[in-house]
Amino acid sequence: MKNFFKKPLTLLTVYYSYMLEYRSELILWVLSGSLPIILMGVWIEAAEGGNFELRAVDFARYFFAVFLVRQLTVVWVIYEFEKEVVQGKLSLRLLQPIDPVFHHLSNHISERFARMPFVFLLIGLFFILYPQALWVPNLANLVFFTLSVVLAFALRFLIQYTLAMLAFWTERATALENVWFLFSLFLSGMIAPLEVFPDAVRKVVMFTPFPYLINFPASILVGLPVDLTRGFLSTLGWLLIFLGANRLLWRAGLKRYSAMGA
Repeated sequence: MKNFFKKPLTLLTVYYSYMLEYRSELILWVLSGSLPIILMGVWIEAAEGGNFELRAVDFARYFFAVFLVRQLTVVWVIYEFEKEVVQGKLSLRLLQPIDPVFHHLSNHISERFARMPFVFLLIGLFFILYPQALWVPNLANLVFFTLSVVLAFALRFLIQYTLAMLAFWTERATALENVWFLFSLFLSGMIAPLEVFPDAVRKVVMFTPFPYLINFPASILVGLPVDLTRGFLSTLGWLLIFLGANRLLWRAGLKRYSAMGA
């Protein structure tokens, strides 16, 4: 059991130290995810002059929650994996007795811990500038929010890692991520809460993985009405779908990678 935890802890420690070397850049990475804060101002103005189910303070809390979810679930594995495949660096990973995914996963998890001090500073600044949005979520919402964020990160990571497998066939796998991001931008709840979407559109969107990446955990934290059972089951379902696709593409991709002389 001791050896079982030793490798993950070693990887997390190494990558955490690595991330601390880039702590000045971490500030820029955190600020790059502040789009929800900008959109918050737009929707607050719209709520004050329009006819929406959500009040201005609801929009403020929602976009604050979106900001927090994005900070906790940001993923960049496709860019690293594509570079490893194109430059042949993946060969060194394959010589090690662990799946390369654990290196990427440890890197992402360690980055969360290095990022959080700067996130907390921005959270404090947010509530100083907009104190009427301050609220304390109840314990049940915090528990379900934590679980949903963990699942959202796992799903986001698995989706991007699955798209990254296409780097075995093309040198521009990241272009597919850019296309995916466009759909995610509008359908995940990042631009606007799904509550403002027409009912017909919202029902269709709920059958895609996008709402469970941002809108679902953000709505739980704020206290907006959500179907917890459907949300968690849908997230788990999409996790299984992408996990299966990932493993199939991984095996097929390794055969192609080996055939190229790696």
